[in-house]
Amino acid sequence: MRLPPLLATLALTVCSPDAGGPSTTQASSTDGPDSWATTVATSTGEPTPTTDASTSSATTDVATTDATTDDATTGGPALPDDEALLRMAIAGEVDPDEALQTIAGRGGLPVQSQGGSYLFACLCGPGQWQLAGDHDAWAGADLQQTGALWWAEAELPAPDGSRYKFHDLAADDWIADPLGRRYDYDANGRISLVRASAAHLERWFGLEGAGLGPRDLQVLVPQDGAFTHALYVHDGQNLFDPEAAFGYWKLQESAPPELLLIGVDNTPARLDEYTHVPDIIDIDMIGGQAEAYAELVDGVIRPRMEAAYGEAAVVGTMGSSLGGLVSLVIADLYPQRYAMAISLSGTMGWGSISLHNETMIERYAAAGKRDFAIYIDSGGQGTCGDADMDGVDDDDPGAADNYCENAQLRDVLTGLGYSEGDDLWYVYEPGAMHNEDAWAQRVGVPMQQFVGL
Repeated sequence: MRLPPLLATLALTVCSPDAGGPSTTQASSTDGPDSWATTVATSTGEPTPTTDASTSSATTDVATTDATTDDATTGGPALPDDEALLRMAIAGEVDPDEALQTIAGRGGLPVQSQGGSYLFACLCGPGQWQLAGDHDAWAGADLQQTGALWWAEAELPAPDGSRYKFHDLAADDWIADPLGRRYDYDANGRISLVRASAAHLERWFGLEGAGLGPRDLQVLVPQDGAFTHALYVHDGQNLFDPEAAFGYWKLQESAPPELLLIGVDNTPARLDEYTHVPDIIDIDMIGGQAEAYAELVDGVIRPRMEAAYGEAAVVGTMGSSLGGLVSLVIADLYPQRYAMAISLSGTMGWGSISLHNETMIERYAAAGKRDFAIYIDSGGQGTCGDADMDGVDDDDPGAADNYCENAQLRDVLTGLGYSEGDDLWYVYEPGAMHNEDAWAQRVGVPMQQFVGL
């Protein structure tokens, strides 16, 4: 059995505050290593709220503000839930961390008040914090403080596309809003947006379920929020962030305009969650939680995103390496729910690396022809072969980028009746590496096929 390269050590990348103030220049990325399994690379060191994904608000008393009765203080109508909750935190009446987490899981920060102003807030830590942005030509205005909560209320005549950051005058640190909903990237990293009608990115925090731990989402929202197709994409940290540890897919540059992309961040349990059966890497037994992960995506994340953005006419799932493998797992488990599974350099030999558990090649061969479309690809090269007679052509020590396994899967699928160019696409890029840069160069092909469905 040909073993993959040794797994890189799982690592959480914690970013320091942004290096500087506003900029409109897109940062460039550097290529990551040619690794067999992309490791966890979280893009922030910020606190992750534990928002209950099934209810879209934290299960605490702070989330129960009644918006249907009059406000006894003003004599007018009650404030919208998020505004009322944030003003309670500003007044010191509720825990600010719980309040911000609840708002981040609902309407998001900053909060537009009933009167049209905008409320900004963060738990920025010690310092001399200001709010600065396009609205004040980045001059900055001091935030007010209630306990650990820093906040400001500002009138913004042109909130659409208006960029902002929090600035610590004491240390000259600039940070994007730690819990801001809308954002983009520039030469100094992530930058927050007050509101956005142009295509932009949005964040959701701490979705969990199916017995798996919480994770954030990174969502590419098309112009005016209008879309016909939606893709649930794995390894969300590597899709949009120019500072991702191993490079990124540059999806905000290549995504078709009618496509909503929901990037699901990975966790330290990635190797377990993205694999359908156990296997042994070196001496460690790993894997087998992909069914639970599929349940999380389809049963928790997808309903939450459809409640927020609306339902797409066509839905698919996409990933690379083990993310490509779990994309095929999801389509296999929910064949009527996903119109296409997209796998770039998918690890189709998983299960036969050191054991002989069922591979995805064998699972699809046994399932027969089904109605959803499939895209698979690889770079690398190989003469292929099955020297150990386990049914998987993965024994060429010179093969790379899962070339042999994906070529075998292509043959299996065509044998089942899938037709290349109709409901099956197979792309081979000779010699291409197993990394984000290579996937960024190829990913436009399957996305275009997907939006054509």
